Amino acid sequence: MEPIASSAQEKGFAPHVLVVDDDPEVCRLVSDYLVEFGLRASCVGDGSSMHKIMAQSVVDLILLDLKLPAEDGLTLAREVRTRCSTPIIILTSRKDDVDRVMGLELGADDYVTKPFNPRELVARIRAVLRRAQPNDVSRAAGEPLKALRFAGWELNLRTRQLVSADGERVDLTQSDFALLSAFLGAPQRILSREQLLELSRGHDDEVFDRSIDVQILRLRRKLEANPSRPELIRTERGAGYFLNARVEAIG
Repeated sequence: MEPIASSAQEKGFAPHVLVVDDDPEVCRLVSDYLVEFGLRASCVGDGSSMHKIMAQSVVDLILLDLKLPAEDGLTLAREVRTRCSTPIIILTSRKDDVDRVMGLELGADDYVTKPFNPRELVARIRAVLRRAQPNDVSRAAGEPLKALRFAGWELNLRTRQLVSADGERVDLTQSDFALLSAFLGAPQRILSREQLLELSRGHDDEVFDRSIDVQILRLRRKLEANPSRPELIRTERGAGYFLNARVEAIG
């Protein structure tokens, strides 16, 4: 089954739920319902596709069916938990008490039995996401991070991909990524040109042959709705620049 992807039509970056179920109809129904309630959803039917999605994008929660034809859902839950702390909600039938208990012991955060009430499913997903609320950048310092979210954008630190709230991918050069990382590491703080040059060099070994001002103009063209009147990367006259946004760190 090919991955099915949907995106919420909400302003800002909605949490991304990865549904792993081999029934295409269940996947589509669950995906549509999650999007209706302001979440993003991707749906796959097997473990290899699950790992591929997780390698390419940030996943906030996995909704995992334990009864997959090619692979054991419990094995997939164990694999996920050994690699990361992404929350897992397992889907089981009412007769699978043993599997349900084993899933929780492996580190799943909750379970839902089939057939389930869609509203209950959304409520459980939101409850787990609240418990797994990401830390801000300062609290997450020193911890491995998957991504940084700011003002409706998501920067995947592993793939260096920048994605808008509508799912549009924006290409970044090495110097773009380095400069944006410098801003995201010090949100709402004025940074001088010298500080920005030093911080961005710390993220990348590239020696810049253009001024910071030119690089910021190029970055604004990719981020701002109106680059001539920037709202996100602001200028503090005589002092430098600052990122006018709150940043969330996704671990």
